Amino acid sequence: MNSSSFLHNAMLRYDRTASKAAGQVISNYSTSFGMATALLAKDMRHDIRNLYAVVRIADEIVDGTATAAGHTAIEAAEILDNYEKAVLNAPQQHFHTDLILQAYADTARRCHFDEKLIQAFFASMRRDLSQHTYDPREFKDYVYGSAEVIGLLCLNVFLQGHNPSSEEKQRLEHGARSLGSAFQKINFLRDLSHDQQELGRSYFPGVLDIDDAGKQALIAEIRKEIRTAQDAIPGLPLQARAGVIAASELFTELVNRIDKASAADLKNKRISVPHKTKMLILARAVPQALKKNLERNHE
Repeated sequence: MNSSSFLHNAMLRYDRTASKAAGQVISNYSTSFGMATALLAKDMRHDIRNLYAVVRIADEIVDGTATAAGHTAIEAAEILDNYEKAVLNAPQQHFHTDLILQAYADTARRCHFDEKLIQAFFASMRRDLSQHTYDPREFKDYVYGSAEVIGLLCLNVFLQGHNPSSEEKQRLEHGARSLGSAFQKINFLRDLSHDQQELGRSYFPGVLDIDDAGKQALIAEIRKEIRTAQDAIPGLPLQARAGVIAASELFTELVNRIDKASAADLKNKRISVPHKTKMLILARAVPQALKKNLERNHE
């Protein structure tokens, strides 16, 4: 084996190892997203998991793990600042001793991630360290940075090698932002008890003590956003469609279960979707994706 071949293989092995390490993050932190990404084409699956790993680490910095490790709030803020710099600079170099940054950097370069989206994400994460309630404007900004931009970054992954029209891309971007927003608001309702009791946060404007009427209004808003996102799914490449359908259906099922629970229930327990139900949803996602493809081809 000549030296250039050896070096090439060494880089490939390191990149594969980095991607596997990133995959472990999503498998340990999000069963639903992990299952949905399994239905994506292989390259897309790795890229989405690489992105998720970086997002999850930022979440852990602000959601208590840094505190559990003995860091003060000021130190956690400094850790977050340093991590943002590392993530923003990661695509500029091809070797990182941090395997997660190695995996992310490869994805960010190929998928042309806009650093303004990354900065918006970290701006929202930074708010979690000091802000505990939100007015409507602040809430909108927080959801954009914490969730909508993640939808846009996922869309970058899905559209690699594809060139939709300007009108179609705008529709896809609206769908991506809507789905990200819906997912985040679902998580807020699901984690209401934890956020309020453990982290001292109340994300929904003016809802420190949510009642059933307030919960129903929020669910109606979430369902509208999911419908907007689902309307855009046929415009996605076929390789992405089943995974996105699975994710939207998994969270729709979670919304349905939250809808049946009272506001009092949400304050005392975390609603979840049973594993068996998740598997049934995944099984339906592939034929649904193929059906949408046939419908699109006959338009």
